[in-house]
Amino acid sequence: MELYYSLSVLIVLASFFAYFNVRFLKLPSTIGIMVIAMAVSIFLVVFGHVVPDTLHRISTLISQFDFTELLMGAMLNFMLFAGAIHINLKDLREQRLPIIIFSTVSVVISTFAVGTFLYYLTPFLHLEIPYMYCLLFGALISPTDPVAVLSILKEVKVRKSLETKIAGESLFNDGMAIVAFAVILNIAQDNEYTPTVFNVVWLFLREAGGGFLLGVLLGAGAATAIRKIDDYKVTVLITLAVVMGGYLIASAMHISGPLTMVFAGLIIGNFKKKSAMSAETKDYLEKFWELNDEILNAVLFLFIGFNLLMVNNINSYWLPGLTCVVVVLLARYVSIWLPTLIVPFKKKFNSSTIKILVWGGLRGGVSIALALSIDDVPYKNDIIAITYFVVVFSILVQGLSIAKIAGKLMAKK
Repeated sequence: MELYYSLSVLIVLASFFAYFNVRFLKLPSTIGIMVIAMAVSIFLVVFGHVVPDTLHRISTLISQFDFTELLMGAMLNFMLFAGAIHINLKDLREQRLPIIIFSTVSVVISTFAVGTFLYYLTPFLHLEIPYMYCLLFGALISPTDPVAVLSILKEVKVRKSLETKIAGESLFNDGMAIVAFAVILNIAQDNEYTPTVFNVVWLFLREAGGGFLLGVLLGAGAATAIRKIDDYKVTVLITLAVVMGGYLIASAMHISGPLTMVFAGLIIGNFKKKSAMSAETKDYLEKFWELNDEILNAVLFLFIGFNLLMVNNINSYWLPGLTCVVVVLLARYVSIWLPTLIVPFKKKFNSSTIKILVWGGLRGGVSIALALSIDDVPYKNDIIAITYFVVVFSILVQGLSIAKIAGKLMAKK
C-alpha cells in the first residue's frame, strides 16, 4: 500500500506540473516538469517551516524510493525500448562506426579526462576527493543519458545522420559506462580487487555481448509471434512481456538490461515497418509506447527536480558544481574531437557537427542514479551534489538551447 500511495502522489504531482507547464510555461514537457519540481523544492527548503513537517514528508516520500533500482531496473528499460522501436536500423547501420567509437572509446577518454581534471582542481574547490572517486565521477557523468537525449531530440530539427549519431550513441554507451563504473567502484571500495585485462574484457563482453544476444533473441522471438497474428491487444502485450520478462532474465544472468531492451526494440520496431502488420495494429503499438514514454519521462524528471531535497548543503557546492560543468563540457569536446582526428570515418566531421555533438550530449537521471548507488563514504554527498549541478545545467541550459544552436550552426554550412 505504501508503494501505491507514493506512486499515486507522484503521478498526481506530475499531472498538475504538466498542466501548469502546458498552460503557462510552455517549455518542453519534461524540462517544464523538472523546473516546477525544482522550484517547489527550493520553496520547501526556504519556507518549509511555515507548514510544519511539509519538507520532512516530501523528503520522506522521495527517499522511500530506491531511485537507482527504480530507474536502472525498471523505468530505463521501458524508455529505451520505446525509443529504440522508432529508430530506423538502416540509418543506424550507416552511422555504425561513429556510434561505436563515441559510445565506447569516447566514454573512456571522457572518464579519465573528467577524473584527472577534477582531482587536480579539488584543492582549489575546497574538496577532498581521492583520485579513484574522481574517476568514478568521470565514469558516471561521461555517458550521455538516452532518456534526456531522446526526449530533447524530438524538439530539435537537425540532419537525419546527425540525429542518428546522437541518438545511437546515447542508446549504446550504457554498456561501456556500466563496465567502467563497476570496475572503478570495485577498485575504490575493495582494496583486494585487482582489475586485469581479462576481468575488464570479460565484464564488458558479459554486459554488452550478453545484452546484444538476449535482445536479438527476444526481439526475433516476439517478431515471429507477432507475424502469425494481427491483433493489436496481443501485440502490445507481447512487447510488454519482452520488456518486463527480458529485464528479469537479464538481471538473473547479470547482463545489461538496457542494452537488451535497445536491441529487442530495434528488431521489433524494424520488423513493424516492413511487416504485413495492419495499419491499426501499428498505430496502437506506436501510440501505446509513445504514451508510456511520456508518462515515465514525466515521473523521471519530477524525480530529478525533487532530488534537490536529497542533497545536503547544496548552497555550498555552487563553485565545485559550476566548475565541473565546464570540466565535463571540455572533456566531452576532447572525447569527440580526438577520435575524429584518428579514426578514418567515411565522412569527415566538421567543426559544426562536433559542436552539436558536444552540446547535444545531455546528462540526466542515469548519472544521478549511479551517483546514488555509491556506498556511504565521506565523499558521496560531494559527488551527488556536483552530479546534480551538471545534470541540471545539461537539461536546462543545453536542452533548451540545442535547437537554436543547431539551427545556427547548420545555417553556417
